Amino acid sequence: MASRVLIVEDEPDIRELLGFHLEREGYQVTRASTGTEALRQVRHARPDLVILDLMLPEMDGLEVCRRLRAESGTAALPVIMLTAKGDEVDRVVGLEMGADDYVVKPFSPKEVLARVRAVLRRARAPVSAAPLTVGGIALDEATHQASAGGQALTLTPKEFDLLRALLEARGRVLSREFLLDRVWGYARADEIESRTVDVHVRRLRAKLGPEGERIVTVKNVGYRLDPDA
Repeated sequence: MASRVLIVEDEPDIRELLGFHLEREGYQVTRASTGTEALRQVRHARPDLVILDLMLPEMDGLEVCRRLRAESGTAALPVIMLTAKGDEVDRVVGLEMGADDYVVKPFSPKEVLARVRAVLRRARAPVSAAPLTVGGIALDEATHQASAGGQALTLTPKEFDLLRALLEARGRVLSREFLLDRVWGYARADEIESRTVDVHVRRLRAKLGPEGERIVTVKNVGYRLDPDA
C-alpha cells in the first residue's frame, strides 16, 4: 500500500511542486495550506508522514509540531519541516520540538524525496521485543516508553531513536556519521549537518538527569554510553 504524505505549505507553487513529484513516485498525497487545516486533516485521516512548512497562517509549523507530539495518537508521526535559508535557530528549535528532519528552501524535489524515503524507512524499522537497560536507564520499544532513575521520560522520536542506538551499542563509541545513518537514515554525513546530532545529544542528556552523565563525548569522533559511569 502506498505511503500517505500530507503536505502543509501555504505557497501554492511549492505545495503543487512537492505534490507532483511525490505522486509521481507513488505516494498518496493530501494537501493543507494552514496549520489549523493540517491538524484537522491529521486527526481525520492520519498520514504516514507530514511535510510541514515553518511559516504558516493561523498557526505556525512549530506549534503544529508541538501539538502533534503532545497527542498520543500522533506523538510518533514522522515530520519533515521546511525552513527558509538562514533560519538556523528555527531549524534547531524545530528539531528540539520533535521534527524528524528539515529541508531548507530553496530545495530540489530530489532532495525532498530522499528525505521522505529515509524518514519513512526509519519509522518502519523492526521493533525489538526485549527492553534495553543500562544502569538506571530503561527503554521499551514495544511500548515506546523510556525511563531514567525510575522516572518516565518524555522524548521526541529522534531522542528516543538516539537513546536506543546508544543503548544497543553497549559502551561502543558511535561516530556522528554512524548516528546520522542509524537514527536519521542518511548514509552520507554531508546530507545533513552533524551539529544536529550534538543538539539531540545535549537535549537527551538534560532529560536523563543524573543518568545523562553516562553519555560520554569522544573528542573528534562521537559519543558512547558508559555502563560503568
